[in-house]
Amino acid sequence: QVQLVESGGGLVQPGGSLRLSCTASGSIFSINTMGWYRQAPEKQREWVAAITRGGSTNYAVSVKGRFTISRDNAKNTVYLQMNSLRPEDTAVYYCIVDQTGLPNRLWGQGTQVTVSS
Repeated sequence: QVQLVESGGGLVQPGGSLRLSCTASGSIFSINTMGWYRQAPEKQREWVAAITRGGSTNYAVSVKGRFTISRDNAKNTVYLQMNSLRPEDTAVYYCIVDQTGLPNRLWGQGTQVTVSS
């Protein structure tokens, strides 16, 4: 019943921007940390960014200064604003949600981001 629905992926040129959204719905009691991972073909899944309920953020070194994570607690939505995109940012991006007091992480279905000229 509970699910995360992502949107906003697509094809962009190097240097371009893209904004990803992820909304949680269903039997969700309370959300703590939200964040994003990505996985490129033939590579391991990589953590990208995280944001706490209070708005504290952390970023992977590879995206710091270019990506911005934000959230709307009233809408159970997390966003990832991606600027100055590079070909190496090409990957399937997955949002995650950690519920307060619960051990099982929720994963989105993934949205493809392709950076290419």
